[in-house]
Amino acid sequence: MEKRVMTDSKRRRGLMAASALLGGVLVLTACNDGGDKSGADGSKKSQAAEVDKAAAQDASEAQIAISPKNGAANASINNDAKVTVAKGTLSQVTMTTSAGATVKGTLSADGKSWKPDVQLERSTTYKIAATAKDSKGREAHENSSFTTVSPANSFIGNFTPEDGSTVGVGMPVSINFNKAITDKKAVQAGITVTSSSGQQVVGHWFNSQRLDLRPENYWQGGSTVTLKLSLDGVEGADGVFGVQQKTVTFKVGRNQVSTVDANTKMMTVTQDGKTIKTIPISSGSSANPTYNGQMVISEKFKETRMNGATVGFTDDDGKGEYDIKDVPHAMRLSTSGTFIHGNYWGARSIFGSANTSHGCVGLADVKGASDANQPAAWFYNNSMVGDVVIVKNSPDRTITPDNGLNGWNMSWAEWTAGSQA
Repeated sequence: MEKRVMTDSKRRRGLMAASALLGGVLVLTACNDGGDKSGADGSKKSQAAEVDKAAAQDASEAQIAISPKNGAANASINNDAKVTVAKGTLSQVTMTTSAGATVKGTLSADGKSWKPDVQLERSTTYKIAATAKDSKGREAHENSSFTTVSPANSFIGNFTPEDGSTVGVGMPVSINFNKAITDKKAVQAGITVTSSSGQQVVGHWFNSQRLDLRPENYWQGGSTVTLKLSLDGVEGADGVFGVQQKTVTFKVGRNQVSTVDANTKMMTVTQDGKTIKTIPISSGSSANPTYNGQMVISEKFKETRMNGATVGFTDDDGKGEYDIKDVPHAMRLSTSGTFIHGNYWGARSIFGSANTSHGCVGLADVKGASDANQPAAWFYNNSMVGDVVIVKNSPDRTITPDNGLNGWNMSWAEWTAGSQA
């Protein structure tokens, strides 16, 4: 075995190497204490440059954009969520709730965009992960997480009439918002009502939560009316946003207007300007007269309960002056409780000769609403929601326009003055 002998020369070189190593440790320690950093910084810059160079060599040209932006709050539940790509095509997009539920979506035919198939839920956090490829097959990735608007920070408008319905010529579009609106101009700008008849339609705010829209005169019979709600993202009050994006259409039926004369105690029913029926009635007594004015039928009930206590007619014991559980053929004319309905409890002799009710308009009928030949049954079967009933010659005042769907009792100048368009 060969035996190596360390010479003095080799020993000196080893000591110098050890000294240099020790010196290196001392230098590094000195750097950490705030000494000369040029060597370390140079190393870091060199490494960063190498990383940038490597990334540039393999970087995909695809540029993915996800909406809403990462971390967004109060996001729309309708139109905000989408993924698009430039200089590439999307190869995969997944959208999930924070609970892990998958949201289905559709990729466009050209692979340039993706959006969810359904309306999102309010107060929900969603995550989107997207992958795209450029022309060379190189992948790009993008992720986003956002939270949709909460019920506390959003408003909706409950509207009438319903989509697809057929209504009478007096039916306004009435929208009741579930929160007070302070920026009425912005909200009204997001609502349009048009008619195939070409009639101009103007909105009127009755208060901070109710907006009705109608033409100057009754709708033209046979026309089609379209309501568009474009309220998604509209700030109706400070920090409170709309969420509705909806189109509603309804048809207007024949023009039927019925006029009740409280003095003669007769009602004349006209269709398209021609009298088709004259019916004896009994309206409100002198103590409780019926409102005058143009009233719109807002609801129909073949039978309903009427309790005087619900509208302020009570006995000394606090119970209603009347409580009839099966009033036949009842149609509402006001929010406060005015109806035109069948009456089976009064003598037949009162109809056309005496006003005896608590403010409603009564027509002869039978208990059970079972006889189609009764005057009340005929009127019920030949009326629809939105038909107009005009009461005249009653000793009471004219009904207020916001008591029911009765804005027709305002002049056109008064009506348009309440618009924020």
